Amino acid sequence: MPLLAPHLLPLLPFLSLLSLLLVTGTGVSPPSPKVLPRGCYIAEEAGEQTFRCSRAGLSTVPNGIPNDTRKLYLDANQLASVPAGAFQHLPVLEELDLSHNALVRVSGAAFQGLEGTLRHLDLSANQLASVPVAAFMGLQIQVNLSANPWRCDCALQEVLRHVRLAPGSGTGIVCGPGARPDLVGQEFLLLTREEELCGTGRGGTRRSTDVALLVTMGGWLTLVVAYLIHYVWQNRDETRRPVKRVPLVQPMRSEDSSTLSTVV
Repeated sequence: MPLLAPHLLPLLPFLSLLSLLLVTGTGVSPPSPKVLPRGCYIAEEAGEQTFRCSRAGLSTVPNGIPNDTRKLYLDANQLASVPAGAFQHLPVLEELDLSHNALVRVSGAAFQGLEGTLRHLDLSANQLASVPVAAFMGLQIQVNLSANPWRCDCALQEVLRHVRLAPGSGTGIVCGPGARPDLVGQEFLLLTREEELCGTGRGGTRRSTDVALLVTMGGWLTLVVAYLIHYVWQNRDETRRPVKRVPLVQPMRSEDSSTLSTVV
């Protein structure tokens, strides 16, 4: 901006006031910068738009996250839940860090709208005992689930069938106090190699297979017994039928024999 002539400097306050009156008169307000949540800032990391709210004392997912954010860090806060559609206004979000919070609930639609973009999700070091498998449906993500008090049930096993674990995080998925007493403290991945948790009782699918085999064998045994009973009854009916008597040939008397000889 060119410098004002010295003789115009005294008029500067009046010019500012005139500008303000013109803006007010036209009904157009001057643009105001977007207010970011306290403790949050925008950065560019590796050429990607990043929004960091680490250790910001947040208890809910904040508003004001720019739509072009590719990496979002909400770690080390006091988030207790992730509601449905919490990030659906972020169409290019690729990485989401929710670690080291107090999460006890994740909605089945928490990551709705991120199906085509989200690649990395960190849920480690929270208070999650279970996560609905619906939360991960349609997502092609690598997820960190370590350091949570998992219930180690069929729901968790189904989740692991729809996601890829972050490298080295599998050993941190350990059964918490809400799991079966005999599972508490065990590594979940080692457990699932020996036991299918989506069956009934210990042994899971193997027990279900055994039951199915027993049912099949019982069915065959029933058929064999039914056939034997039918066979026995059929033979019993045959023995009850009257026996047809074959007429006996009367022996020829001596008179008949002599008569026959004379005729011949």
